[in-house]
Amino acid sequence: MEKSYSDSYAAAGVDVTAGYESVELIKSHVKRTTIPGVIGGIGGFGGMFELPWNDYKEPVLVSGTDGVGTKLKLAFLMDKHDTIGIDCVAMCVNDVACSGAKPLFFLDYIACGKNYPEKIAEIVKGVAEGCVQSGCALVGGETAEHPGLMPDEEYDLAGFTVGIGEKSKLVSGEHLKAGDALIGVASSGVHSNGFSLVRKVFNIGEDTIGVHYDELGKTLGEELITPTRIYVKPLLTLMDSVRVNAISHITGGGFYENVPRMLSDNTLAVIEKEKCHRKPIFDLIQKTGGISEHDMYNTFNMGTGLVIAVDSDKADEAVRILTDCGEEAAVIGEIKNGEKGVELV
Repeated sequence: MEKSYSDSYAAAGVDVTAGYESVELIKSHVKRTTIPGVIGGIGGFGGMFELPWNDYKEPVLVSGTDGVGTKLKLAFLMDKHDTIGIDCVAMCVNDVACSGAKPLFFLDYIACGKNYPEKIAEIVKGVAEGCVQSGCALVGGETAEHPGLMPDEEYDLAGFTVGIGEKSKLVSGEHLKAGDALIGVASSGVHSNGFSLVRKVFNIGEDTIGVHYDELGKTLGEELITPTRIYVKPLLTLMDSVRVNAISHITGGGFYENVPRMLSDNTLAVIEKEKCHRKPIFDLIQKTGGISEHDMYNTFNMGTGLVIAVDSDKADEAVRILTDCGEEAAVIGEIKNGEKGVELV
């Protein structure tokens, strides 16, 4: 008897009706992110956005893409999916803002073992919240079912953003010089980097994420799932009043990899560790894992999400502006002449 292949896609594990349901559930979240420039809505073959060319003399587009990494394991274990999208947006838009550009629009990509519409809606809810926090529009995305390739309960999340900036005002590092002040802006915690090490240190599982730590004031899971802080609006506000000479977003690779990326040749960033915004979670990670101080600063943000270089006579004003924007900011070091790199003292 000849085998029937009717409904073969569903039999293979892909439920197209779940995809339709997901789109309906996320529409209200996407609507929250609508800003001037958005054309049409979700569901088309491409997200459309009208660029505000007339607002710029020499407009430059700046793009960024990133994912969330193994922090997703926390979301799976805690069955909490409404904040991981904030992390995804943050990792992209913070990088774009560090170039001096304003993020305009964002797209997400979710690959899952099985499409559970309510879970997808929770993920996109977080993406939309990240877009609202950064002032950009969620203009599209893709949800792909990968049965047999990924476990049903798991997913991966990545994003892409495009921003715009005035060419003459982009942060290129050309104005960086010895004597510049370095301002540290506090992170919200571990953010979205170093989680492979974190998971190993704490042997992360259902029995460890619920442990309450007095020094944290919450459970380990609650601390680690804290969303990455989005710095877009404070940075743009700062740049409206103070020339920013260079910015480093402290992500994977910590201080030793990211700070040199903002430096020009023959400039050395000297940072005083005691002036940084070290948070209790990092002391707990270091103590529990027996990790060296160097490796900690080579892996984590250690409580400082951004390092910003400004003229020394503008440092106090820059700290005040960032503080008025709700950020915890302080002068943590300076730029000196020397071999390109970072020195933590």
